[in-house]
Amino acid sequence: MTTPLRLVTPAQADRWSETEIKELARQDPKMAMDIIIRKHRERLFWHASGIVKDSQEAYDMVQEVFIRAMRETRFFDEEFRMKAWLFRVTSNLCFNLVRDRRRRGAILETVPFQDRAFADQLDGIYNSERRTEVMSAIDKMTDDHREILILRYYDDLSYAEIAEVLDIKLGTVMSRLSRARGRLLEVMNGDTSLMTDA
Repeated sequence: MTTPLRLVTPAQADRWSETEIKELARQDPKMAMDIIIRKHRERLFWHASGIVKDSQEAYDMVQEVFIRAMRETRFFDEEFRMKAWLFRVTSNLCFNLVRDRRRRGAILETVPFQDRAFADQLDGIYNSERRTEVMSAIDKMTDDHREILILRYYDDLSYAEIAEVLDIKLGTVMSRLSRARGRLLEVMNGDTSLMTDA
């Protein structure tokens, strides 16, 4: 990767790997952080928007995440997982905001489910007439289940990426996601008795 121009577009920034950014940070940490911001800010914004349901609050959350990244002394360390850290901090800030403001609005504007088997199960209940019900059902779920559904189906992260973001084992990702999907189907079918289980 050649030395970047002072102004880097998001598309250019996206081509930089974490390793290359860390190498750049040794000579120009400010430029390296600029690339990180341009590389991740859009996805973090949509991730935050999916949780807080307010574009201005989502923007503020992402700004705060990058401020924290600038203060994180380990951020450009060789073993530090930058992307996972950014998503984890964004999730934590957003869920804290949702809890603090005590609103019971829907967590997702849309749920673009992409796991085919799960999507097939939802075909009979997830349609335009019941979209509000789906969003309301997700809002009733625990933070753990709500977050993992957002990461997988809204942010389209792989199981490995989710494991990094949540700092859990891959097997835990799979079992937690399976339970979350089951809970969602149950509440959509009128059984809310398990919604408070972790």
